[in-house]
Amino acid sequence: MRDFIRRWKWLSLLTGVIIILSVAPIPDNAPLEDVPLIDKWVHFVMYAGLVFAGWFDRMHNKSTLNIWLFAVALCLFASLLGGLLELVQGCTSFRSCELLDFYADTIGAVLATLIAVLVHRLLGVVRRRPS
Repeated sequence: MRDFIRRWKWLSLLTGVIIILSVAPIPDNAPLEDVPLIDKWVHFVMYAGLVFAGWFDRMHNKSTLNIWLFAVALCLFASLLGGLLELVQGCTSFRSCELLDFYADTIGAVLATLIAVLVHRLLGVVRRRPS
């Protein structure tokens, strides 16, 4: 387990932060609470960031995992984590389970995956071109 965390440190760190933030009580006067759909934007950014962290770790690990397998696995991990945490929130007295939050999590993960794959493919083409 320690080796996994060392290899995937940013993914592990951000996963832990998201878990903690998802089960912590929300303060009564949360900043930016008057911004429309701020909660959905926060979910979108957190899960897009989680996917980007995974890709960053993959790049620095020089992982040989198939790009498509990795992309699907990471996107599924982020989406399932979002769904699981929504269910956990529904079991608390101070948070609620919202399907729209899960949608925001999944959209953030999918969009970040598509961007990361595109960047990975473009960087691969740039690196292979002769000077």
